[in-house]
Formats: sequence, structure tokens, C-alpha cells
Amino acid sequence: MGGWQPLPDDLPPEVRHFVEQLRLLKDRTGLSLVSLGARTAYSKSSWHRYLNATQPPPRQAVAALCRIAGLADTEAERFGVRWELAVQAWPRPVKPAGEESTTEYEDDPTLPWWDTPEETRRRPDGLLLYAVLLLLLMLVIAVVGVFALG
Repeated sequence: MGGWQPLPDDLPPEVRHFVEQLRLLKDRTGLSLVSLGARTAYSKSSWHRYLNATQPPPRQAVAALCRIAGLADTEAERFGVRWELAVQAWPRPVKPAGEESTTEYEDDPTLPWWDTPEETRRRPDGLLLYAVLLLLLMLVIAVVGVFALG
């Protein structure tokens, strides 16, 4: 791991171990971060954050790296277990005084929508209303058309 920047000293042991193993796996592929980003659904900057322990990777990113590295199913499962332990212990971002603290990484575009807190999801209520009204209008036109054209 010669080319990696040192991990923060205050990382929990589970996180440190996981990130070190993730770095070794990435090095094993021989890919640059750019190439890794091109072969997965995660950008170079996302991989940089994951591999420097500034943000936990999504499970799908870890699975993609395991697949690219050619890990056997049992080894990939071990990585999944390490991921679970690390995510549970991962330090949460600290909010400035006066702001609400959450346990989620709100600005993480790599988190799937089902992992984001429900109160932070933007619900397209207006769009849904328009869709329902359009559906009703189409139904009325269809019924009128059936009676008018016989």
C-alpha cells in the first residue's frame, strides 16, 4: 500500500481493516481509479473517498470491485461481512452547531434511494397529482369516445 495516503488515526479498527483490505483488493486489480470508475457505476472521486475512508462505499461498489478482482464467492462474501462491520462502526459526519444531526450521509449520490432517510427524500407530490389528473382525463375521453362513436 505504498502509494496510499495514511488513514486517520481515529478510525475504528473495523473501518481501518476494511479500508486496508479494500485498498489491497483495488491494488490487486492493477487498475487506476479512473479505470476502476469506468468499469463500475462509481466515479473516480467516489472511489477516492471510499479508499481513503472519508465515506463508506455502498455495498454494490464493494461487490463490483470483488467481481473485477475475480474473487471467488466465499471471498466476496467475506468482503460483504467486513463491509457490514465497517459501515456499522463508520464515523458519522459532524454537523455544525444549530444544524440537525443525522445518522445518514445525506449528500451521498451513491447511496440508493432506499437507504436514505424518508424525511430527506424529495417526493414528487405535484408530479404525481398531474399524472393522476392526466389519467382521469384520458379515462373520461375514452368513455366519451366509446359512447360517441358507438
